[in-house]
Amino acid sequence: KVATKSIERELICPACKELFTHPLILPCQHNVCHKCVKEILFTLEDSFADGGSESSNQSSPRIRISSPSMDRIDRISRSGTKRNSLTPRTTLFPCPGCQHDIDLGERGINGLFRNFTLETIVERHRQAARAAIAIMCDFCKPPPQESTKSCMDCSASYCNECFKVHHPWGTLKAQHEYVGPTTNFRPKILMCPEHEMERVNMYCEICRRPVCHLCKLGGSHANHRVTTMSTAYKTLKEKLSKDIEYLISKESQVKAHISQLGLLLKETECNGERAKEEASQSFEKLIHVLEEKKSAALRAIEASKNLRLDKLRTQAEEYQGFLENNGLVGYAQEVLKETDQSCFVQTAKQLHVRIQKATESLKSFRPAAESSFEDFVVDTAKQEQILSDLSFCSNGLEIPDINEEQSRIYNKAVINWESPGKTDAADIYVLQYRKCNREEENVMWQEIEVCSKSKVISDLDDDSSYAFRVRGYKGSISSPWSKEVILHTPPAPVFSFLFDDKCGYNSERLLLNPRRTAVESRAGFPLLLGAERIQVGCYTTLDYIIGDTGIAKGRHFWAFRVEAYSYLVKVGVVSSAKIQKLFHNTHDVTSPRYEQDSGHDSGSEDACFDSSQPFTLVTLGMKKFFIPKAAADPKDAASRVLPLPSCLGICLDCDSCKVGFYDAGRMKCLYECEVDCSGIMYPAFALMGSAAIHLEEAIATKYLEYQDDL
Repeated sequence: KVATKSIERELICPACKELFTHPLILPCQHNVCHKCVKEILFTLEDSFADGGSESSNQSSPRIRISSPSMDRIDRISRSGTKRNSLTPRTTLFPCPGCQHDIDLGERGINGLFRNFTLETIVERHRQAARAAIAIMCDFCKPPPQESTKSCMDCSASYCNECFKVHHPWGTLKAQHEYVGPTTNFRPKILMCPEHEMERVNMYCEICRRPVCHLCKLGGSHANHRVTTMSTAYKTLKEKLSKDIEYLISKESQVKAHISQLGLLLKETECNGERAKEEASQSFEKLIHVLEEKKSAALRAIEASKNLRLDKLRTQAEEYQGFLENNGLVGYAQEVLKETDQSCFVQTAKQLHVRIQKATESLKSFRPAAESSFEDFVVDTAKQEQILSDLSFCSNGLEIPDINEEQSRIYNKAVINWESPGKTDAADIYVLQYRKCNREEENVMWQEIEVCSKSKVISDLDDDSSYAFRVRGYKGSISSPWSKEVILHTPPAPVFSFLFDDKCGYNSERLLLNPRRTAVESRAGFPLLLGAERIQVGCYTTLDYIIGDTGIAKGRHFWAFRVEAYSYLVKVGVVSSAKIQKLFHNTHDVTSPRYEQDSGHDSGSEDACFDSSQPFTLVTLGMKKFFIPKAAADPKDAASRVLPLPSCLGICLDCDSCKVGFYDAGRMKCLYECEVDCSGIMYPAFALMGSAAIHLEEAIATKYLEYQDDL
């Protein structure tokens, strides 16, 4: 028997920090109390409701077309819900054990198993802890006797006499399973949480959980690899037994490690105290320098103050003498009383000079000293910044470098960074970001601690620039900040959709990937047959494809990549009222020479966009972006051709009836025009020849990936 005290740490719930109560097994194999899971989910729902109400009011509805030609579109998106109504709703749960977001599936908490084995171990621990407290019989008349056994079928405890009465010999109750006194009554049969009336009898090797036969026949485990429960029991028990035997065989090694850890504990204690003392001495030196600077500054101010006061007092005394019967004036009045001419002239000459100086000083009065001490203001802004960044010396910890190629902003921001060297890598990183606001220079940095070398950041403002920087920490030591990287958010909320494989999709000439996020045009045998019938001109077909979700109002942005080898691609928007005209045009075969915005030199391009055209598209191809002729100088053809960006974006503003085409890497608008938004607007694409388009995938938070144990 294992001492229950030694395994108590394994019986503590990571959420409430108490012994488990009805523990549930999460998909990540961690255990959490049933009540704790409920409380965490309720907290998440409350916070989502508080934060989601504002965003839901600002988002615009995305509506399915009611046109007969569009009734094959089977997906609809509305604010606050998933875009595919056929996709099961999932529940994300932040596991307190591994700190990762776990997908609980469509059933959420109802799809989790109770860990009865752990429940039994916890109950044994509780009984050992309260050995002095007896479990009393549930059926004795007062006063009740101490129970001697518990019936697992009746979920009750009995003394010997009551057990005989309620379980008479020769009856079905006599065959009930009974154990020692306990308060933990678990069901004898483990039932399936998805099919509550079915007993689990198989083990899914993919999901690593027990399942019933209905789960395998037509449930969520239909295509998964399963094995019998007995085989899984034998395999897992053998594996666990071998692992335990291995650990027991390494007991001496474990004890050696424990001794080493004990020495490290003492060494860490001593080194920590020494580091505290050295840090204290360093700050004492700084305080000493500041005290000296403070004393010197105060002495200088005091000396200047005394000198100015002396000058002002002397000047005040001089002006006091200008008053009648005082000072110079009084002395001059006495001299005027002298009657001897020779004596008067002798004294009056010097006195007259003094009187003239006093008269001049009255005409141009100026204080002998300034009362302001502006020259003695101490500027400590730079020093305060230096002190705020004060940290332990890096000791070789290199500065992390943000990878601008792998970092990007779309619906969220994902920031990746690297360490130049493999040695002395940081244990933890601190990522800071702030909005680049021209009106406010000192915008506060927001800070996030990251254990990996990448981070996904949400809740960034649209049409804004953000600065990012990162530093590494190894214990208490930190590296300097990395170089700041500026990234720009899209001009509008990101609009998510997939390519529509129903409406107007030509499977003979277009190839969709299984996820419907990429489309490729393939010039196959039907195109050769079409070209064989034409003797004059270079005629090929434009194959159109649209998004499966429409936009009714508001501003929306989506991005995509066009392969560099693409010959001709058109991208833009189309209204629901003109989709039929787009796909059912009588001129099935068209020439690029006569496309108004094809980018090829043609006399027909001199006209502006015709109002009858069913769509608004711009032309890409041969690594170029062609601005329509109506928007550029007709005489300057070079201004219409731009290098093709690695990633393109489209911003549709239904309220202003405008559509803009962007370099999505720099979020720079390349071309903008007006568009008729009277109907539901859909993303539209056209390909000709060899070409491919890939939709930019939305940035999602990385969830924990599970490894297959069997």
